[in-house]
Amino acid sequence: VQLVESGGGSVQTGGSLRLSCAASGFFFENYAISWFRQAPGKEREKISCISNRDDEIYYEEGVRGRFTISSDKGEQTVALQMNNLEPGDTAVYYCAARLGTCWWFNNKDHDGAMDYWGKGALVTVTS
Repeated sequence: VQLVESGGGSVQTGGSLRLSCAASGFFFENYAISWFRQAPGKEREKISCISNRDDEIYYEEGVRGRFTISSDKGEQTVALQMNNLEPGDTAVYYCAARLGTCWWFNNKDHDGAMDYWGKGALVTVTS
C-alpha cells in the first residue's frame, strides 16, 4: 500500500498550489481520501475529505472556498487545489485513506484514525 504526495513547494501570499496524492495497493473506490496538515508546533488537523463510494466532499471551515478536493478514480489520485494561500497555510500536508465514506469528518468523537498515510509534502507560504 502506498500513498505518495507531490506538488508541495513555496509560494507567496495569494498564490496557488496543487497537491496530488497517488494511491496504490488497495481498492481505491472503497476508500475515502482525506487531506490533513500539521504546522510547526501545532497538532495535525483535518482539511478535507472525499468519498470514492458516494462522492461526498467535506471541508474544514478555514479552507472552505479556497481549497478544492477532487478524485480521479481511473488514475487513483486525489488532488487538492489550494488558492489564495495565506502564511497560516504553511504546513506539511498529508493524504490519508480510510475504508468507507467521510462520515467521520464532522464527528467530534472520532479520533481521526486512518488506515493508510502518506509521508507528507511541505507547503510554505511567504508574506
